[in-house]
Amino acid sequence: MESPVLGNGYAGFGERPGETGRWQHWYRAPGRLNRFDPGLVEKELTVIRDDLHCNAVHITGGDPDRLELAARYAAELGLEIWFSPYPLELTTDEILTLVADCAERAEQLRTHGAEVVFVTGVELSVMNRGFLEGDSTDERLGWLLGDPARRPGRIAAADTRVNSFLREAVAVVRERFHGKVTYAAIQFEGVDWDLFDFMTFELIRSAEVADRFRDGVRSLVAQSKPVAITGFGTATWRGAGDIAPRSMEILETDEVTGTPLRLTGEYERDEAGQAAYLSELLEIFDSEGVDSAFVFLFALYNLPHRPGGDPRDDLDLASLGIVKILEDRHGDTYPDLPWEPKAAFAAVADHYRGG
Repeated sequence: MESPVLGNGYAGFGERPGETGRWQHWYRAPGRLNRFDPGLVEKELTVIRDDLHCNAVHITGGDPDRLELAARYAAELGLEIWFSPYPLELTTDEILTLVADCAERAEQLRTHGAEVVFVTGVELSVMNRGFLEGDSTDERLGWLLGDPARRPGRIAAADTRVNSFLREAVAVVRERFHGKVTYAAIQFEGVDWDLFDFMTFELIRSAEVADRFRDGVRSLVAQSKPVAITGFGTATWRGAGDIAPRSMEILETDEVTGTPLRLTGEYERDEAGQAAYLSELLEIFDSEGVDSAFVFLFALYNLPHRPGGDPRDDLDLASLGIVKILEDRHGDTYPDLPWEPKAAFAAVADHYRGG
């Protein structure tokens, strides 16, 4: 299969059977997320269903209790749930423990009537230990892509390790979960999709692949299984869409904790650009027959909007969220919620409202 490549970044493609359109990504963030308010989660899921006109959510994270709680709220709202443990810097044994726990929780939801798809990890090769050389995501990608002459052999070796692990992981999941199962892949991982009910890829368009992006989507849809996209979006500064896989790299972070500190320079806010990017990709996915598409993402609470001060402190410019987080007040549009919708919020709502 031939599909777009990302040059200096990485991303993926994917699939899943169901209705086309009306899907919304859920929480995922760099660094540590210290905030988890169950009442806020329930309110935001309601907004996702009612105001964004979504019929499913991709709920990701590394804490099984939080995943289950958010999934239960989603089930009560009648949303389909993509239950997606997101291992970070774990060993393969630790990943197996996590997915086994989450598969049991997902099965409980399914047996009580919820529509559930289980996602057996996300981007495992670069986000965890044991698949690629290196002690961090940057080191692993550097090792994999830094030497063009050795790249094919290193990718082949990574494919072997990923598929060997996924065969074991899928067996663990299917013992505990009896619904449909997938995995959210980066396109270079070369996943054996015979293991799964459908293929799923992370996919982000950059300027480097814009001229062949639609053809790449079409080539995926033409295959034997339905296609879902589980991770497309861009940040909120002008020009971010051109380097969308790396559009958060304008952040300076604490070297130890990963906590965002400030922006690397002064950047111009471009909410219209972020909105146009999402609208364009949603149109491509719909017109080319992608089964399901999950916008990345709803909110990043560790990247607040700080207008009126030092431009480098407005961390929201680096956020892929379609709402901007307010630190010291609630919003005007939703007076009981601590954020304001961006232009991208309206773009997604308009697209999904049209079915």
